[in-house]
Amino acid sequence: MKSTLSLLLFFLLTPVCLPAQNRYDVIIDEIMADPSPQVALPNSEWIELKNTTSSPVNLQNWRIGDATGQSGPMPNFILQPDSFVIVCTGSAVAAMSAFGTTISVTSFPSLDNDGDQLFIKAANGTIIHAIAYTSGWYQNDLKKEGGWTLEMIDTKNPCAGISNWKAGVNAAGGTPGKRNSVDAANTDATAPQLKRAYTTDNVTIILVYDEPVDSLSGATVSSYSVDGGQTLISAASIAPLFNQVQLKTAAPLQANMVYNITANNIKDCKGNIIGNANKVRVGLPEDAATGEFIINEILFNPRSNAFDYVEFYNNSTKIFDASKLYIANRNSSGAVSSIKALSSVPLYIFPGDYIVETENADNLSLQYLVKNPDHVLLISSPPSFPDDEGTVITLNFQGNVIDEVKYKDDWHFKLIDNAEGVALERIDPAGISQDAANWTSAASTSGYGTPTYKNSQYKLLSSINAVIAVTPKVFSPDNDGRDDIATIQYKVTELGYIANITIFDASGRPVRNLVRNGTLGLEGYWNWDGLDDKGLKLPVGTYILFTEIFNLQGKKEKFKTAVVLARKIN
Repeated sequence: MKSTLSLLLFFLLTPVCLPAQNRYDVIIDEIMADPSPQVALPNSEWIELKNTTSSPVNLQNWRIGDATGQSGPMPNFILQPDSFVIVCTGSAVAAMSAFGTTISVTSFPSLDNDGDQLFIKAANGTIIHAIAYTSGWYQNDLKKEGGWTLEMIDTKNPCAGISNWKAGVNAAGGTPGKRNSVDAANTDATAPQLKRAYTTDNVTIILVYDEPVDSLSGATVSSYSVDGGQTLISAASIAPLFNQVQLKTAAPLQANMVYNITANNIKDCKGNIIGNANKVRVGLPEDAATGEFIINEILFNPRSNAFDYVEFYNNSTKIFDASKLYIANRNSSGAVSSIKALSSVPLYIFPGDYIVETENADNLSLQYLVKNPDHVLLISSPPSFPDDEGTVITLNFQGNVIDEVKYKDDWHFKLIDNAEGVALERIDPAGISQDAANWTSAASTSGYGTPTYKNSQYKLLSSINAVIAVTPKVFSPDNDGRDDIATIQYKVTELGYIANITIFDASGRPVRNLVRNGTLGLEGYWNWDGLDDKGLKLPVGTYILFTEIFNLQGKKEKFKTAVVLARKIN
């Protein structure tokens, strides 16, 4: 009887250690990914775990992992409710123990400075918490360079991502072993959103959400629908982040077809439900060929404290994967150099899409109107594009050059006093990439740049029946994005012709020798910017374009075409 009473008292007085099988029972709430240069903490990488439950948890045989592997097992350690433990490699235990309770694991993951995927896994293999941080999570350009920790703001909101993390503010550089310096209420009331989708084969679709979703909710096949006559037969949430879902189709997807996938009734870890008609596009990607994925806009001379950008346009009916497309330049010897993938993850570019590459998306939005932020791709240390002249190159997955532009600063609109911050825009997507006449400055009315949408100077040249045609009949070269250029198109029936074009004012005086002994193809065009031979503005009025076409066999034709030069009245 006495022994029975003692045993009963033991169980009543001893805390029960739950094995913690539920996601978010224990969370990663602080990360020292880049301890150098030191602020006041040891020069060691570590993470901090917090018990978010009301019961103690035994961490024995738990593991830490990242995208490349996982650690050895944690020791027999009881993590008390609402308490913290520092986890690091064995060599750092002595230094870190001065700040709080510390345990070590073998093969502690090497934490990448710019971003990594981290997870903690219970002894039974259940993923308890996972995050995929980036250097942007610091939300502080100075602190992301090292010496400061990333801290979770609200530990009751563990799956919100970047909106719930920032650099610590404690003067030591972090708060290992105690409550975070940025600790605050940060309620998550935002429903998850589908961001994109991609395929791994012709019956498998991967959906990507902007945050982790409830794994059971995400794996409900009836929550998804796809058009194009397709039927979905299964859905499975993907560990460890649970921000992706794998769908299987009953029949293979067809090439050259864009499908729309709709998600409904999907919840995040706080119970926020996705809105109706949350759609993404998907299809089967193909490799790009010459003329299909083109360089469409270049900012090579940014304003002070701003960054270069290059815009691309899908000029085809195909779907391209940005992770299999590359941007580059040429080095001093003319070789292709500084090759960078447009995306580190599968990201599809659909027909008619505009995609922009830059180093800093936030800065781009401060400088220009960005209509489609999701179409901005970040590249760390992108190729260099000098302010005076340089080369932009696009490569496909085979390493073939599919577009190339060797730009010069004198391609800008001649009356622009300062081209700093002014993007060069392609006029006709179907035009020749290396033709200076197919490029001009972005309009002032567009803010001198149109990243992620149609160019302000866009003009699709139509086919002509006449040998010579001028469009528009009235143009106003004031860089406002409306009819800034007069385009003279030609069409001949055989090769070998040469052209001269002289522009006369209404009094019959020559004011511009636009073309001298220009060699013609079967068809092509020239542009006139409304300036005379000295680069000065011409007055408003009617002008006559006198075109003479001849070949060495003595064939000759002459054309007179009128065009009206107008200017906006201030």
